[in-house]
Amino acid sequence: MALVIHKDNSNNINKQMDSSKYVRYTPEQVEALERVYSECPKPSSLRRQQLIRECPILSNIEPKQIKVWFQNRRCREKQRKEASRLQTVNRKLSAMNKLLMEENDRLQKQVSHLVYENGYMRQQLHTASGATTDNSCESVVMSGQNQQQQNPTPQHPQRDANNPAGLLAIAEETLAEFLSKATGTAVDWVQMIGMKPGPDSIGIVAVSRNCSGVAARACGLVSLEPAKVAEILKDRPSWFRDCRCVDVLSVIPTGNGGTIELIYMQTYAPTTLAAARDFWTLRYTTSLEDNSLVICERSLTTSTGGPTGPPSSCFVRAEMLPSGYLIRPCEGGGSIINIVDHVDLDAWSVPEVLRPLYESSKILAQKMTVAALRHIRQIAQETSGEIQYGGGRQPAVLRTFSQRLCRGFNDAVNGFVDDGWSLLGSDGAEDVTIVINSSSNKFLGSQYNASMFPTFGGVLCAKASMLLQNVPPALLVRFLREHRSEWADYGVDAYSASCLKASPYAIPCARPGGFPSSQVILPLAHTVEHEEFLEVVRLEGHAFSPEEVALARDMYLLQLCSGVDESAVGACAQLVFAPIDESFADEAPLLPSGFRVIPLDPKADTPAATRTLDLASTLEVGSGGARPSSEADTNSYNLRSVLTIAFQFTFENHTRDNVAAMARQYVRSVVGSVQRVAMAIAPSRLGSQLGPKPLPQSPEALTLAQWICRSYRIHTGGEIFQVESQSGDAVLKRLWHHSDAIMCCTVKTNASPVFTFSNQAGLDMLETTLVALQDIMLDKIFDEAGRKTLCSEFSKIMQQGFAYLPAGICVSSMGRPVSYEQAVAWKVLNDDDSNHCLAFMFMNWSFV
Repeated sequence: MALVIHKDNSNNINKQMDSSKYVRYTPEQVEALERVYSECPKPSSLRRQQLIRECPILSNIEPKQIKVWFQNRRCREKQRKEASRLQTVNRKLSAMNKLLMEENDRLQKQVSHLVYENGYMRQQLHTASGATTDNSCESVVMSGQNQQQQNPTPQHPQRDANNPAGLLAIAEETLAEFLSKATGTAVDWVQMIGMKPGPDSIGIVAVSRNCSGVAARACGLVSLEPAKVAEILKDRPSWFRDCRCVDVLSVIPTGNGGTIELIYMQTYAPTTLAAARDFWTLRYTTSLEDNSLVICERSLTTSTGGPTGPPSSCFVRAEMLPSGYLIRPCEGGGSIINIVDHVDLDAWSVPEVLRPLYESSKILAQKMTVAALRHIRQIAQETSGEIQYGGGRQPAVLRTFSQRLCRGFNDAVNGFVDDGWSLLGSDGAEDVTIVINSSSNKFLGSQYNASMFPTFGGVLCAKASMLLQNVPPALLVRFLREHRSEWADYGVDAYSASCLKASPYAIPCARPGGFPSSQVILPLAHTVEHEEFLEVVRLEGHAFSPEEVALARDMYLLQLCSGVDESAVGACAQLVFAPIDESFADEAPLLPSGFRVIPLDPKADTPAATRTLDLASTLEVGSGGARPSSEADTNSYNLRSVLTIAFQFTFENHTRDNVAAMARQYVRSVVGSVQRVAMAIAPSRLGSQLGPKPLPQSPEALTLAQWICRSYRIHTGGEIFQVESQSGDAVLKRLWHHSDAIMCCTVKTNASPVFTFSNQAGLDMLETTLVALQDIMLDKIFDEAGRKTLCSEFSKIMQQGFAYLPAGICVSSMGRPVSYEQAVAWKVLNDDDSNHCLAFMFMNWSFV
């Protein structure tokens, strides 16, 4: 018996050795396994056994060996991906190292030049200080004149407008001057704060100092080939949002394989207070000896020579100084891009208050230079598959939506006559401008038949601009985006949405006040650095009576939000939206409206402090409380900005005047709402000398504070806090500054509870303001577990008067999770012992 057992054990050991020894697969077996791997990289045990049964060529292989093959195959695939990723990172780092070395060489040249100038000025000052006669002074003056004569300003001789050789001479001079700016020291560049170089950064961005006009320079890496990059950059309307049109009027080939193009470009004005600009330029495309591509451009003027450009009636002719793109191939693929934008926007032709818009190199850098780099980087990542968008929309389609929203808003703000816009008479006040466009293609588009909308009268736009003092543009636009109910009217939104229906004017006019509504933001797409968001906004209407049910319905907006990063230097903030159907097509008509806030005073080179949207913290200047107030004002926020508002509506032929009156009144109400919001979120000028934060001093607030404390004492038998005086002021002050978050919400049978009051800690927790608090519903701040707990305890609260809620998670109005150790909910009774509201106190809360 022992011998038999020993023999069986030996057989098992031999089987294990046979199953574990190396198996050499034939090409046919590998091909069969690869087919299965492409469908399922990790098959189950049943699937592997089925594979052996279905493939006779695998019948001599054990299931365990099949399992080992798939494990090895997954490991090889993982190693291959990791090796590819490391190679990509290595190429990026090598290219960035080359870029930084070139930048270092350029900076050393700049330092040498400054040292030489410093030595020369020291010598001149020493000579001047040692001179004792007028003759010596004359010698100093003459020496300066001789120095100027040694470095004369280059003069461009007049060229024959019809001679290609003359245009080629202008092009070669433009190329030389552009390269001296891109890689040399022709311009004194200063690096912009926040634009640090790195393999995943946007690049190195710098702005000019002490040069004519405004200039910006950038260099970065992209994974596209130079020819593709050049094609994208030439298509300026696709990435330069202020570009209205680019017309190539003439193309002249050159003998060296390049091309010369004569281009007329029109750009939009950023606000209603200034005229738009146009450019008449020569663009030269050529290649260098190192296979680099160069696209350089400059304006053709009387001083440079060349043909005369098209006349411009409603535009101000601006000048483009030698600018362009240097695109160099990288080893292993990709490109290194150097961008220079240098323009003179004729700032003296605009009102003095708006001149910073045209004199800021930082604004130029954000609008053109950085925008070009970001656009190329976005396309590169979309091409490589690094960015995946949901909803079945292609990235190109989503980019087109963004472009159409911006273009439609710019068209509305500018109201060009050649687009069909005409001015409508005012009502005596000049604060709101009304323009109309009766062209059916303006809104419907060429793909729609005008007979589908027989009563369509046209598009009406109401627009206004205003100056804001000490309001951060990013913060204001964030507030307008997240708290739409603070400025929008549901009835006006319903009227705007009705233009998309088969019977587009079912709602003849906006109802004052509208209906209660809330919004849900559904993300659709965003750019690589999250500086721009494309999203769908669902406006949920709530009807409280049967006659309101037909009008109170959900509506949808396609919305574009950009510039909400407070640390972005010189960036304008914008919120543009247009009504859409629930399932909007790629070619759906869009009628954009919105807001644009542009800083007038460039920010200082210090990063702004992170701020929340709560009324109590709006008076905080920042973390540096010991700084002087003047320094805090200039370094942390823009002192001035210009806000432009434009709202577009469709109208029937017989309702034009009524719609115009409604639009004018609505824009005025929006302006008033924005002014109130701006006053609430503007940082104080008092700096570190601020005293206690402001309390609501209304009689209602004083009474409510006493009701809250008295009801808590009645129901729980305890005190929220001890106070020496029972006066309303003392109770409210202690309640306002209490460390726990205390807030009240309504109790109504026919509506969801909404918050009506909160102390300072509650506003901090919800990241909102007293103004916007009523926009937040109680069920929106709890997570799923918190809502279930509240529902289970609600009857106890109403019967017993209070209930303790366990630790949980809340969500602020900004979407940030907030944890709390315990919460108490109790009924707040008025002087008649009737239910007034519900109060909540969240203890030891903190952001997760």
